[in-house]
Amino acid sequence: MSTSTSAILGLIFLGLANASVFLMFKLWGYPFDKETHKSEAPPSLMLLHRLIGYAYAILYVFMMWHMVPRLWNYQVELPPRTVAHLMLGITIGVLILVKIAILRFFRHFEESMPYIGTCLLICTYLLIGLSVPFTFREAALRTQTGAFSDEGIARTRKLLENAGLPAEAPLDQLASKRKLREGQHVLQRKCVVCHDLRTILVKPRTPPDWVRLVNRMAIKPMIGEPIHQEEEWTVSAYLIAITPDIQVSAREQRQEQMRVDEAREAAQIATVAMETETAAVVYNEAEAKALFEDKCSQCHPLTDVEDYPPRSKEETTEVIARMIETGLYLEEEEIEIITRYINENYLDGEK
Repeated sequence: MSTSTSAILGLIFLGLANASVFLMFKLWGYPFDKETHKSEAPPSLMLLHRLIGYAYAILYVFMMWHMVPRLWNYQVELPPRTVAHLMLGITIGVLILVKIAILRFFRHFEESMPYIGTCLLICTYLLIGLSVPFTFREAALRTQTGAFSDEGIARTRKLLENAGLPAEAPLDQLASKRKLREGQHVLQRKCVVCHDLRTILVKPRTPPDWVRLVNRMAIKPMIGEPIHQEEEWTVSAYLIAITPDIQVSAREQRQEQMRVDEAREAAQIATVAMETETAAVVYNEAEAKALFEDKCSQCHPLTDVEDYPPRSKEETTEVIARMIETGLYLEEEEIEIITRYINENYLDGEK
């Protein structure tokens, strides 16, 4: 089951939970005979509530039937969000069993049903809140700045040339709307079997890193349908295509922490160390520009530097260090050249 289908079913599941609980609140407003356990609520509303409850339980079983086997395929320890998702799913199952047991065998506990129903609604909101938003985020990443636009496809085609794909890989076909959509489907159907979608989309990577990562995951033993070689190529191309949008999202999150004292102190120390070695590097403006455009365009458009120029030399060093951390490989001399080029051409207030 793809993540899109799972998200749609999740929203239906949430809708059924809301309908069931709030209809239950209405039904409990009618007079109730505690001795006979009979309510004066209209039979039609009672039947409707029962049918919604059945639909909720059936949908829960259906989703768990598809989701639980995926847990056996995880190659590493489950991420915290997945653990929370699993615990909420189990809690909902237990509450459903308790509710059925009370209705069938322990009617003397029937007055506790509103509390159980409310707990089910809360758990359902938490469960859907942990999963559905990331599916929508993945969908937004391919539409926000146009990974499927002519500009995005041209950029992807250029990056694929140095991504480390084998010679037989059809680069022109991989950088097409049809193949990118195929890569998206592979991500949604096969990659999420072993990995949380959030862990895939949270960190931008360079094209060679995406290719190596997908290949490493594909060759691991797994239960279920394997990822074939052509699917490796298509999903790698798709991840490369949406990397600029992952980069934008990551940058927005980082901007909230840019004033952290520890990061600033580390940047200042790095700057001092960098300045002590800069004098030994031969600097050529044209070569520096070419190096900057080649390296810095691998994860994001060059216009990002123009739109969000560094405000100080320390911030330039911090940005480059962050790019290296996300997978960009640079020699020490290249770091110094790119740092100087950015400071001389993009530094806010010194252009």
